Amino acid sequence: MKIKALLGERIQAAFQEVGLSGESLLQHASRPEFGDYQANGVMAAAKRAGRNPRETAQAVVAALDLDGIAKAVDIAGPGFINITLDEGFLAEIEPLAVQTATPQTVVVDYSGPNLAKEMHVGHLRSTIIGDCIARVLERLGHRVIRQNHVGDWGTQFGMLLTYMQDKAADSNSLADLEAFYRLAKARFDDDEDFQRRSRQTVVDLQSGSPTALEQWARFIAISASHCQQLYDRLGIDLGPDDARGESSFNDDLAPTVNALTQRGLIELSDGAKCIFLDDFKNKDNEPLPVIVQKSDGGYLYATTDLAALRYRIGDLRADRVLYFVDARQALHFKQIFAVARAAGIASQEIVLAHMPFGTMLGKDNKPFKTRQGDLIKLADLLDEAVERASLVLSEKEVQVKNPDIDDSEAAALADMIGIGAVKYADLSKNRTSDYVFDWDQMLSFEGNTAPYLQYAHSRIRSLFTRGEINPNDLPARTVPVDDPERRLAAAIANYHDLLEQVGQEGYPHHLCGYLYDLAGRFTQLYEHCPILNADQEARTRRLILSHQTASILADGLTLLGIRVPDRM
Repeated sequence: MKIKALLGERIQAAFQEVGLSGESLLQHASRPEFGDYQANGVMAAAKRAGRNPRETAQAVVAALDLDGIAKAVDIAGPGFINITLDEGFLAEIEPLAVQTATPQTVVVDYSGPNLAKEMHVGHLRSTIIGDCIARVLERLGHRVIRQNHVGDWGTQFGMLLTYMQDKAADSNSLADLEAFYRLAKARFDDDEDFQRRSRQTVVDLQSGSPTALEQWARFIAISASHCQQLYDRLGIDLGPDDARGESSFNDDLAPTVNALTQRGLIELSDGAKCIFLDDFKNKDNEPLPVIVQKSDGGYLYATTDLAALRYRIGDLRADRVLYFVDARQALHFKQIFAVARAAGIASQEIVLAHMPFGTMLGKDNKPFKTRQGDLIKLADLLDEAVERASLVLSEKEVQVKNPDIDDSEAAALADMIGIGAVKYADLSKNRTSDYVFDWDQMLSFEGNTAPYLQYAHSRIRSLFTRGEINPNDLPARTVPVDDPERRLAAAIANYHDLLEQVGQEGYPHHLCGYLYDLAGRFTQLYEHCPILNADQEARTRRLILSHQTASILADGLTLLGIRVPDRM
């Protein structure tokens, strides 16, 4: 149930009844003594109407119909309205029933590695943030179409193919191809003849030369296989069928430019086909062009992205298109979206959203790299994460305390904890901010970390193991009585609202914060209220709440793409 939407509707109805305009500004209470929700919009509405804020709040409360929903509605300060939910209302909420009544088709563009190279840490944020939001949207009942817009076309591949032809090089190893690419790039920068021949190879590719396409397809397959291995290891829901790279839009580039021409948007500038929109100007107030075709006939990223949008809206019938691409591309996407609107590719009803993210930094607050200054390969990062997690488990004597955990299960635990820690450390930060990569912090069993939440889940499950209780034998609902029970029940009831917020705004750190708060409220219950040793009535109540908490922790961590061990 969307509690916040329900309360918001009732408060807005009360606003109208007492003659107020504006929003209720409903939010979760900042402290437990303020109840569960606070409506902070009365003061601004009263000021606009020239009325006394506290008297206006009293009028709103008198008109507010929350029978069976709230057990207390109080006024604080100059006109804040505090709402405390009724325990019986909390008991009726099914926390995992979160399907939306208005499903949409949502295209989610994420990961997008360059297939000329191995994946590195720079690909991590797009991959795991986009994957999380795709999972949340599916959980809410939307039709999600994943699109992995891989870099598999253009000058870089012309360089690589030309270099390999010159050297008669042949390889089935991605490491070899990456070495060839570095050598090709160095030669491209210094050798004009090599530049010319590389560009001609691109033309050969674009025109469908069998020889060029055969060589290109072979090393694309090698690179794609490497990416898939990493996706599988990370638990990312991307497969070969989700990959739709730049090359797949090659045949639609010319039709896209023709369509823009027919709309009267194209202007020639030094032989290049450009689009000038009033919204985009440089520091001298001169129009900034969106170039869709160079004077030599070549196409650009803008052309490919517009062709991709034509496909996503026209063929896939998207209601929303979300791009998880780093913040440096902000201007590019603003221009692409504006051109798409002007060209009639996307109507105003279709949501186009760039979901930018910051940079992963080292402890020196510089982009996270090796000591030699190279980008860290993603495979190496994951290897180190698992190795460090194994050491942490050894230090905690997990197998000593649980002698029935054999080496195989211990290795699986290290994998879950290590990779989960890397992902959670990223997802728990505001995606628009840069963040500092810190091994010690992310692998800690204390604080807002994946190991803490994984352990919280396993600790709850151990209650049922120790008590020899099948949670499926418990009643589905309970009315909380004690304050720790009530605080936990209120958090459980908020799960649907939280997922709706994450699905709408695209910020996974809100889900992380919610799960951390939920685990903390369970800990308060666990520490202050007996569970297995309580009287039968209290024992049943607390076991139901414990089971609901564990279920949400497991569900939420799964939406984050983090595996959940039953015991640790």
